Formats: sequence, C-alpha cells, structure tokens
Amino acid sequence: MSDDDAPRTAYELILERLKKKDREEGVEERPLTDEQRKRIAEIRKVHEARIAESEILHQSARRKATSPDELERLEEEYRRDRERAASDRDRKIAEVRGGGS
Repeated sequence: MSDDDAPRTAYELILERLKKKDREEGVEERPLTDEQRKRIAEIRKVHEARIAESEILHQSARRKATSPDELERLEEEYRRDRERAASDRDRKIAEVRGGGS
C-alpha cells in the first residue's frame, strides 16, 4: 500500500482541501526564514510570560475578593486580558510572516 492509498485522518483531508483552495485563490506558500522563526518564538515566549504574570495577579486578586460580584468582575477582566494578549500575539506573528493583518 503506497502513501497515496493509506487512509487519512479528517485533519489531513481538511488540510488538503484548504491547500487546494489557497492554490486556486493564488495564495502562495512561503517557508519561514530562520530569522522569522526566531522572532515568532520570541513573540510566543513573551506572550507566555505575560499570561503567567496575569495568572498570578488574577489568583491574588481572587483570594482578596469579598463578593460574588467582585469575583465575576475579576473573571471577566482576566478573560479580556487573555484575549487581548492572544490577539496581540497573533497580530505580531502575522506581521512577522508578512501577512500584515
């Protein structure tokens, strides 16, 4: 049985369809340079550190919370902080890759 005949996972099938769609739309696939890989790794490391710091501060604030309303507010702020950090990370990675958006 060759590789072409081997059963494929749903993930592999979806990736194949997406690559085909990209080719049809003229999206070119460019491998990352070593410099881009380093910059992306640094962006991810900084993001992880920010999230860890945010987690520590959040846990500390939770211990000091005195009411359910305050806990709810803290959880919402923490969720927004994580989303903002992830969005910032994704934007920076897209810039490094040359995607811009």
